[in-house]
Amino acid sequence: MTENWNEIDRFAKDLIHHAGETIKNSFKDKLSIESKSNANDLVTNMDKEIEQYFVKEIRRYNPDHKILGEEGYGDQVTSHEGTVWIVDPIDGTMNFVHQQRNFAISIGIYHNGIGMLGYIYDVVLDELYHAHKGNGAYMNEEKLKPLKPVPVSEAIFSINATWITPHEKVPYQIFGPIVHDVRGTRSYGSAALELAYVAAGRLDGYLTMRLAPWDIAGGKILIEEVGGVVTNLQNQTHSLLGKDSLFAGNADVHNEIYQNYLQGKL
Repeated sequence: MTENWNEIDRFAKDLIHHAGETIKNSFKDKLSIESKSNANDLVTNMDKEIEQYFVKEIRRYNPDHKILGEEGYGDQVTSHEGTVWIVDPIDGTMNFVHQQRNFAISIGIYHNGIGMLGYIYDVVLDELYHAHKGNGAYMNEEKLKPLKPVPVSEAIFSINATWITPHEKVPYQIFGPIVHDVRGTRSYGSAALELAYVAAGRLDGYLTMRLAPWDIAGGKILIEEVGGVVTNLQNQTHSLLGKDSLFAGNADVHNEIYQNYLQGKL
């Protein structure tokens, strides 16, 4: 069956804005906070509630669509055959808990493995980054410009301090020279926002050792629509079925850093 992508786009935006209002209205309420894989891997009642909302509404809209969600309320997705929604209800939960800002809703909609629609919604700033394959990327109604070439020496690069300090499972010695050679570094605590900022040209590159499909799916579509590149640290395409490293950026920055700092070292 042929999908009506314009209709799905309108439906997805309505869901996202409704979910955003629900999240903002929750700020005055006491959160129920739990830990997942470790004490700093937080999940709240709102993460669960928002994902359940997306799952319910998407299944009502089209029960043939599959859903891969962070909190596990969707389907056990083992392939990207058909139409698959990849959903992170709140990316940056630690920021949500501690700051009530610097978090986002992230959704990527893929059809037979091809990214068709991507969304990252900064709930507090009411900034919706969105892209429809072949039609460019936008922040609200403003079209994002194609990314311009930037040398590494002038790049603003996003990397978490975890990856450049001693760690038995991380090749931190490889990443240190990048930090010294770029113009500046940032870390926002939300992979979705960092990918949106790459798409918008606010960041020139973003590198991290371990992300899940729902962290990557929406931002990948946005960045590719403005001429950027999204791979893992081995310069390979993500399967979006399991966890992987991530290296996203302006095409020039991505190429220069991969060739001069990463290639053959990981």
